[in-house]
Amino acid sequence: MLEDEIRWAVTRVLLGRDRFGFLLAGGLDGALDLRRFLVHVVPLARTAIAQIVRLAERIPDDELRAQALTSLRSKAYHIAGAGILATFLPPMAREHYIEIVAPLEAIYDFLDSLCDRHPDTPVRAFRALHEALADALDPGRALHPYYEYGPCGDDGDYLVALVRRVRAALLRLGDYELLLPHFRTAALLYADTQTFKHLPEEERQAACIAWFNEKGGRYRDLSWWEFGAACGSQFHVYAPLYAAFCSEFDQIGKAYEAYFPALAALHVLLDSFIDQAEDAAHGELNWVTCYASNAQFIERVRELAGQARERFSDLRMPRAHVFTLRTMSLFYLTHPKIEPQGLDRQARTLLRALS
Repeated sequence: MLEDEIRWAVTRVLLGRDRFGFLLAGGLDGALDLRRFLVHVVPLARTAIAQIVRLAERIPDDELRAQALTSLRSKAYHIAGAGILATFLPPMAREHYIEIVAPLEAIYDFLDSLCDRHPDTPVRAFRALHEALADALDPGRALHPYYEYGPCGDDGDYLVALVRRVRAALLRLGDYELLLPHFRTAALLYADTQTFKHLPEEERQAACIAWFNEKGGRYRDLSWWEFGAACGSQFHVYAPLYAAFCSEFDQIGKAYEAYFPALAALHVLLDSFIDQAEDAAHGELNWVTCYASNAQFIERVRELAGQARERFSDLRMPRAHVFTLRTMSLFYLTHPKIEPQGLDRQARTLLRALS
């Protein structure tokens, strides 16, 4: 599962000139940071995934159990990726950080699976389901009936258990209340983009454009689909959280703005890049296919990466955030989904653009 994906990525990086060159371009510090991530963070992610899998295996409903397990097994790399910034934390803080982001990432992926793949999830259920994310990120909120509008079936309190794990770990973080305004904004935007993105094909683009016209006023340098992609990222939750773990509470707002929208959009665009065939097969909206051409997409990747690096320079430890950008990009563009889709040449072009 996670080990297979990591092993594949590392092997491909070491054997591929373009990918190995991208790794070496980060210098000795970048190589050492990658080793620290692989040795110290990935095992924590593996342990957290195993714990969550045991929860999912107890879901009584067959379809809900299948969706939960599939989201965990096919997107284990998401949980490892959620912990990238833990690379730069001391051991105890690193473990605590993973205790928050692992179940939180499992919620993101489970909700996405329910909206994407569950055959009996109606449109009106999308927002109710996403209350789980808002509840997880705000320990003071009352829990909501997430399955009020579907899908039917008993999840054995799986989703509630994940929500409670995140909340319990957040409550152990000093001054976590300072994170709440940014968490609330991120949760609302995520629920919006997931709701509009998963509408019926004949409705979703118009709904996304109308939403962008209403909410995207500060981000007119983005297209409507880039705004939707940015709102679908988790990194503008994880970066402020990292600032709090560093006791840099004055950096929380700066961290949010450093990651949103540039890094956030880049993150989800790369995720969409490797999911093109899967999204086409299921009739899902894919953000990358909204571009007029591959050349336009590659140029926007270059520009977004440049904007992200510029914003990272305003943070106290740019190295950690540049490492996040580089590691995220390298992993997506070395993913096992690349070759079967005939995307390897384009992936290498994207790596050069990101350099």
